[in-house]
Amino acid sequence: MTFKTMLTSLTIAVLGATHALADDLQVVRSFYADLLTTPADVTPEEVRAVVTEDWESIPTPRGGPGAEGLYKTLGGFGSVIPDLAWEPQEILQDGNRYIVRSIATGTPTGPIFGIDPATGKSFKIMTIDIHTVEDGKIVKSYHVEEWAKAIQQLTAE
Repeated sequence: MTFKTMLTSLTIAVLGATHALADDLQVVRSFYADLLTTPADVTPEEVRAVVTEDWESIPTPRGGPGAEGLYKTLGGFGSVIPDLAWEPQEILQDGNRYIVRSIATGTPTGPIFGIDPATGKSFKIMTIDIHTVEDGKIVKSYHVEEWAKAIQQLTAE
């Protein structure tokens, strides 16, 4: 193999890997823009375009495990918080893992977390997620949300 052939092969491999990582980043962005923001409109097909069927979420969402559990969870949140918005503030990457710091906002229109926020108050909380992407889909997510802070904001006098 000549030096030129090796260099060409290496360039193609690097460009292919760069393209794959760019696609992975788009999948992560889609998780927030297409699934978590206004989730009442999300279809099962849209969920399965972003996460694998056996997607592992830690902790497990209220709707249960996997893509089906995420779909059910999104529907529940969407029915109570129709204006839910989830906006990434920072995305850090380490290989196929993405760490996302985001802000979630919304105004519940019905009971949530055992409280009935009939006052029309809104919340704004920070979230941190770590997603693992394989073959163009999210396979695992660790997530932490400041839901206690949301409850404080919704019940404040």
